[in-house]
Amino acid sequence: MSTSPARAHGLAGELARADWPALELPEVERLLQAYPDVGRPARIAWYSQRPLSAAALVKCARGVVFVKRHHTTVRSAQTLAEEHRFIAHLRQHGVPIPAVLQTSAGATTTAMGDWVYEVHARAIGNDLYRERMSWVPPDEAAHARAAGRALARLHRAALDYRAPQRRTHVLVARSEILAAVEPVAALDAQLPERPGLAEYLSTRDWRRDLAQAIAPWHASVQPRLARQAALWTHGDWHVSNLCWNGSGANAQVSAILDFGLCARNFALFDLATAIERNAIAWLEPEAERGRPHIAQALIEGYRSERVSGTDDATLLANLLPIVHVDFALSEVEYYHAVTRSDANADVAYDAFLRGHAAWFRTAPGRALLAAIGALI
Repeated sequence: MSTSPARAHGLAGELARADWPALELPEVERLLQAYPDVGRPARIAWYSQRPLSAAALVKCARGVVFVKRHHTTVRSAQTLAEEHRFIAHLRQHGVPIPAVLQTSAGATTTAMGDWVYEVHARAIGNDLYRERMSWVPPDEAAHARAAGRALARLHRAALDYRAPQRRTHVLVARSEILAAVEPVAALDAQLPERPGLAEYLSTRDWRRDLAQAIAPWHASVQPRLARQAALWTHGDWHVSNLCWNGSGANAQVSAILDFGLCARNFALFDLATAIERNAIAWLEPEAERGRPHIAQALIEGYRSERVSGTDDATLLANLLPIVHVDFALSEVEYYHAVTRSDANADVAYDAFLRGHAAWFRTAPGRALLAAIGALI
């Protein structure tokens, strides 16, 4: 169990200095005065080491709650409420997600100074992977298969959710650049509204780099992406964002966590993201051979619940190497404009935006794509 409030998952697989100060008990006491149903907090039981916000499990008089704090440069009350409305819709359709708790005034967010807070009920089940980083594959193919089934059920529940797109690009998994006829022109058109990203990209030959990163896959997938039905997606489907009942090959998803990256995309975007997050050990790309059995299990689990959208093997395989593009640029923006760490922004640009795409041009990357194409 993590007990250090000062460390967070770094970009190279290490524990690094956290970008945000840890939650403290007096701060949580002030916050939870607006949530009288949970009772007075007694202690912070666990600190999350996820890097993009500060979060903790808090033991209160009437049980344990999960408290998460965002800086207002990352989430406003309005953009955080977009996530909460999607969660509420999914819960109404039976998707197992911890409830977002409301204040005595009926709000799902609380602003205090430069911070915006959310409070969730504790998730049901065992958080098997909570100390894992998002780039570490699951222990067993059975977990990937169960994760695929849960993702399909989420998509089925999201079919009639009609909210417009998120009002922010910061740390959100969107797909407008990916799906554009001319991705370079699409990003160029966004930059006046994203001055932090524009400032960073002014130091890079980004038009060439983006064009190289998405070639040759984009030309083959874009016409078909334009025909995909719009769907709100989770955006960060990794086993560390799931809780589990049972163990080993019998483990089943009991709760779904962390909708911070959710946005309006399409179903294959989420499935490709799940493969990208779970089937490749990105922390050691030079030695990584890919995990076709994990990709296969995710797809098999998904198709056992929802066949629609997974019957085009070529589309899924060609989407996979570029599915990360919009979010990688969002991370560049976050590190340069919010946390002011150009070292991390460089990692997001070179190792994530360019590096992930480049890996699929290697022999292991091509083999994984061929295996996916042969699975369906």
